[in-house]
Amino acid sequence: MTFKLGTRRLTTASALLVLSAMMAVPAVRAAGGGEDHQEIHPQHWSFGGLRGHFDNAQLQRGFKVYTEVCSRCHGLKRLAFRNLSEKGGPEFPEAAVKSLAATYQVDAMPDDEGKVKKRPAIPSDYMPSPYKNEQEARASQNGALPPDLSLITKARGYESNAPFYMFPVRLVADIVTGYQEAGSDYLYSFLTGYKNPPADFKVGEFMNYNTAFPGKQTAMPNPFAGGDGLVKYDDDTPATVENYAKDVTAFLSWVGDPRLEERKQIGFLAMLYILVTAVLLGLAKRRIWRDIPH
Repeated sequence: MTFKLGTRRLTTASALLVLSAMMAVPAVRAAGGGEDHQEIHPQHWSFGGLRGHFDNAQLQRGFKVYTEVCSRCHGLKRLAFRNLSEKGGPEFPEAAVKSLAATYQVDAMPDDEGKVKKRPAIPSDYMPSPYKNEQEARASQNGALPPDLSLITKARGYESNAPFYMFPVRLVADIVTGYQEAGSDYLYSFLTGYKNPPADFKVGEFMNYNTAFPGKQTAMPNPFAGGDGLVKYDDDTPATVENYAKDVTAFLSWVGDPRLEERKQIGFLAMLYILVTAVLLGLAKRRIWRDIPH
């Protein structure tokens, strides 16, 4: 009887812990204060959660924002043109991808004299960098090196300033909700974090004030300084800075994890398989041991 009562109490406590975790996670993400706190705002992403998936229309808009704004300084060396037409991504028509690739110049195979010439790209080529080398990139950006954006949402994240005793709650919440979008949340907050600095804040030379960047100073200028209307969308989506930031973040999240939908489907089936197997093993155990005296 004592064991059953203890089990009931333990189960109730576990349920309350999970419930409190799910209720507390937005507050933990957005919590913060103090002069040096990073302002990271959690977003609702179509690809978030256990059953998340990418929005093809959003990825197409995000690619448009990338090509018209971000590609001037940042490359996508891990993205092949053909990936843009594959299932689970922007899913552009293959003919359109072929035409797009032809507008880029890539290195051809060396000729008989060992000279390397340029040729139009084909769908199997990877997107070329806007710079020939690191030295050229730094020279054009006052010494700063623009990072390649292929894995930017995987390489970025943020730390919560919640009390240490909230760590188990946040851990459980991440497991329950399948949260993996810290990099996407950070990138969106960074792109929308350009503000006028406070009067008592001194911004360094060639630096820009950004509320989401550690130290609140970044060498990257505001890519959307032109404001709303900078990029013209082909659909009815409002051409606002918030939408630019969200769409290009979703696109870069896909670039960093192009098999996300397939991965989540396999994971769901694996969990279902484990659950069914556990039930069958439990029933088999009961049948084998039911006639054996205890």
